[in-house]
Amino acid sequence: MDAKTKEAIDLLRTLIATPSPSRDESRTADLIFAYLAEHGAVPERLHNNVFARSADFDPARPTLLLNSHHDTVRPNSGYTRDPYDPAIEGDRLYGLGSNDAGASGVSLLAAFRHFYDREEMKYNLCVAITAEEENSGSDGLECVLPELGPLDFAIVGEPTQMQLAIAERG
Repeated sequence: MDAKTKEAIDLLRTLIATPSPSRDESRTADLIFAYLAEHGAVPERLHNNVFARSADFDPARPTLLLNSHHDTVRPNSGYTRDPYDPAIEGDRLYGLGSNDAGASGVSLLAAFRHFYDREEMKYNLCVAITAEEENSGSDGLECVLPELGPLDFAIVGEPTQMQLAIAERG
């Protein structure tokens, strides 16, 4: 496993181990903010939403938004595993939020980090890992969009059983 993959898996495991039910995701927002800052980005935060722009952001270029959410549903009594134990068995990682949508968020953060300081890109990148998606809360993506400025298109990370979706609500 290469270092970038290990780092992404470690971040996902840390997020899984940190409870983040919708409307109570401040601790995972802290982790995401620190991750971006630690890797040279200049993150911003509005409520429990964390966002950042690429290093050579130019308002004259089109902007691609990379978005997913870091909140989860609350665990229920039917769980057969500890929802906050990011156990790896074989090639599978278990834990609440691992699929919806931790893996998506961590993958988008890794892509943002990879392209963050590339010069002469044709597009700006903006990453927003947002809150309150699981309950369609008003302090999630809805409140962040005006802060992000004009966006031309987006990649939204949400589990869709590997089927491309042309629109998401969140």
